[in-house]
Amino acid sequence: MSLNNIFQFLVPKDKTFYPLFEKAANKIKKLSQTLHEAVNAPAKEREKLLKEVEVIKQEIEVIAQTTRVELGKNFITPFDREDIHNLITAVDAIADNLSDAASRMRLYHIDKITKPLHKLTEANLEACNEVAKGLYTLENMKNLEVLSGVCKNISRLERKADKVFDKAVADIFENENNAIEIIKYKEVMTALESATDSCRDVANVLEAITVKYS
Repeated sequence: MSLNNIFQFLVPKDKTFYPLFEKAANKIKKLSQTLHEAVNAPAKEREKLLKEVEVIKQEIEVIAQTTRVELGKNFITPFDREDIHNLITAVDAIADNLSDAASRMRLYHIDKITKPLHKLTEANLEACNEVAKGLYTLENMKNLEVLSGVCKNISRLERKADKVFDKAVADIFENENNAIEIIKYKEVMTALESATDSCRDVANVLEAITVKYS
């Protein structure tokens, strides 16, 4: 048994951070699902769903802030304090980027949902589900293979989103003559692509944790 496993065995079961991770996991899944539903919904229903995305984002922000406060109050943490901070910060960044995409769609009155927008929200939905799976798994550090698989899946989805984004930007510059429309769609897609980058940041933290506990 490694020193990390021995330490984990001796330390009382955490009742502060794992519940916060679970809440964050549930919310990030719900946020990405709501955004994906918004781009697939009829225009008249889309506004309500996009507003809901922004509400869920604020709820995740509260969870992130609570986690940071608890880091300052608790002497014993389930794993490295820096990893906990980086993890919740990355989850918060996912929510920020997805919320930015939703707010831009509302403000810019994006009525035509293009194929790249569908693909990018779908990639984020899949990546956020993997992020949630990773957060759920943290409570049982014996499932390191599951965490490793989560990280690989997130990396694959992030690369997929990059390719969709690059092709979409090239296509819009080639086929769209209205400069204002180009700016609108590019900003929305940039926010969505940045969200998958933030999912990758979560994977980086999870990878660091698996190395320390392997």
